Amino acid sequence: MSDVRRYSDAVTTGRVGVERDRVVFEYALLRVVPCLERGECVNAGVIVYSQERGFLAARWSLDEGRLRAVSPGVDVAGVRRALEAVEAMCRGGAGAGAAGRERPGQRFRWLTAPRSTVVQPGPIHGGLAEDPEAELERLLDRLVR
Repeated sequence: MSDVRRYSDAVTTGRVGVERDRVVFEYALLRVVPCLERGECVNAGVIVYSQERGFLAARWSLDEGRLRAVSPGVDVAGVRRALEAVEAMCRGGAGAGAAGRERPGQRFRWLTAPRSTVVQPGPIHGGLAEDPEAELERLLDRLVR
C-alpha cells in the first residue's frame, strides 16, 4: 500500500498519527464575562470532547483576583456554581438534569452553543491527542492558570 493511500485512510478514519494512537478532540474555553456590555472576560475553564473515546469533561480554575479586577462587584459564588454546573453536565447522569441523559456529543454541543450569560463558551477548536484527559489538564494550564 502506498504512503498516500495509508495517509488517506488515516485521515478518513480520524487517525492521522496511526502509529501514535492519537484521536481527534475538540475543546472550548469557558470565559467569565461579568459585564456583557463591556465584553471583558477572564478565562476560567476548558471543556474537552473526543467522540472516538466517548470522553467529555470540563475543568476550571477561577482566579478571583483577576475577576474582581475586571468587575469588583461580581457574584463569585454564582460564577462558581455555573462552572460546577458545566462540570456536572459533562459527567452526565441524574446530577446533570434532563440533559444528563444525552450522549456526550450532544451535551458538548449544548455546552458550547453561543449564549449571553456570565459564563460563556469560547469558539470550538480541535486537535489530536493520545490522552484527552491529559490534554484537558495541559490546556487548563496553558490557557487558564
